[in-house]
Amino acid sequence: MALDRIQELLKLDPRFFEKIVRTDHEWNGKIFQVENLLVELSDGSTDYREIVRHHGGAGVCAIRDGKICLVRQYRVALGRMSLEIPAGKLDADEDPAVCAARELTEETGLVADKLELLANTAGAPGFNDEKTRIFVAHGLKQGEARPDDGEFVDVVWIPIEDMVEAIRAGLIEDAKTVVSVLAAAAGIA
Repeated sequence: MALDRIQELLKLDPRFFEKIVRTDHEWNGKIFQVENLLVELSDGSTDYREIVRHHGGAGVCAIRDGKICLVRQYRVALGRMSLEIPAGKLDADEDPAVCAARELTEETGLVADKLELLANTAGAPGFNDEKTRIFVAHGLKQGEARPDDGEFVDVVWIPIEDMVEAIRAGLIEDAKTVVSVLAAAAGIA
């Protein structure tokens, strides 16, 4: 079975293990923290790893009539507009499904009868421990959107095939959105 092979490949291999020798807490913010780690490599040498620690987030792949629900907003980190699935950051110890349902309603006004886990993603595991859980929405009903203070968004519905083309053209780069669109195109979502 394919999963057996993948599970075997994901087992800890001492040839690649990095032991944390020291952790220096460099910065603490409202959303994430930054640590500088001294690690011992498998050959006995040492190196540094700069790590961003984050509570994680949750997003929702909402599909209706062959179209995916997206939030259009300006992302200052990118310096441009972005189209993304509805999503947000987890509060400390929050259940990801609760976060996903809250964000879906806040940003779009949509309410789902059921959320089903689609994928767990790690956007940049080389330096960041943030995980985003992506859920597929079932039984959508329209309610009233209530974005957070300071959150300015438009809701758009775009055909899945158009979004696949946009991903290939490099117009859509947000990892959780790429995962959602490709899963929808493959009939998984």
